[in-house]
Amino acid sequence: MKLNFTGSSDPGLIRSSNQDAYYIDPEGRFFIVADGMGGHAGGEQASRIATEEIQGFLVSHWEASEPTPKLLENALWQANQAIIEDQKQHPERADMGTTVVAVIFRSPDSPWCAHVGDSRLYRFRDSQLQQVTEDHTWVARAIKLGDITVEEARNHPYRHILSRCLGREDLHQVDVQPLDVKLGDRLLLCSDGLTEELNNQNIADHLRNSPTLEKGTLSLIEAAKEQGGHDNITIVMVSAAENASG
Repeated sequence: MKLNFTGSSDPGLIRSSNQDAYYIDPEGRFFIVADGMGGHAGGEQASRIATEEIQGFLVSHWEASEPTPKLLENALWQANQAIIEDQKQHPERADMGTTVVAVIFRSPDSPWCAHVGDSRLYRFRDSQLQQVTEDHTWVARAIKLGDITVEEARNHPYRHILSRCLGREDLHQVDVQPLDVKLGDRLLLCSDGLTEELNNQNIADHLRNSPTLEKGTLSLIEAAKEQGGHDNITIVMVSAAENASG
């Protein structure tokens, strides 16, 4: 199985800065999207620290005997601690934090995903879109409990309130899960600047009409901007193919 991949980040139409960050391993071993918060400088710093720490940890421990899910989880814990240390050194950034979603392909293990916050992973298979991750937000929990509907959540005043993010001493859990990836699948990692503007049906429609990863990525970003582009928009797309051309 060959992996093809691409990524792009756009500040959107409202924000003066881009507090998102992403990283694509040149060898296609792992992929990261982070969405920072805590003011202009804080948000940018938090997402940058997260992507750099996770990248550095995975590369330096790649050949370790540690099982892949534990390796990925530890990488996120390392990022959490690094952000906390930065907060201590720079009190003006004490409220900064970041979401993160990361996917790892480490043979011979199956692919795995880890996430904290509301940056998401989707899988697009046979023209159908499935949300793989579950948002760590107040509204996601309310939907699960049946207190509000998905439609109500899209405009709920609490929809941006995270129950978990990196950069917190009280972060007690990182969600790690195995991924089922088959030939022809596309994986979509994204910040909420995309999902705030486009619902799952919109996203699926754009992916169906985009023959390449690059066209799909640009199409989704432009569509989010056409809907207002209120936040930074970051997308990483990965496809599983039999060869390197698709």
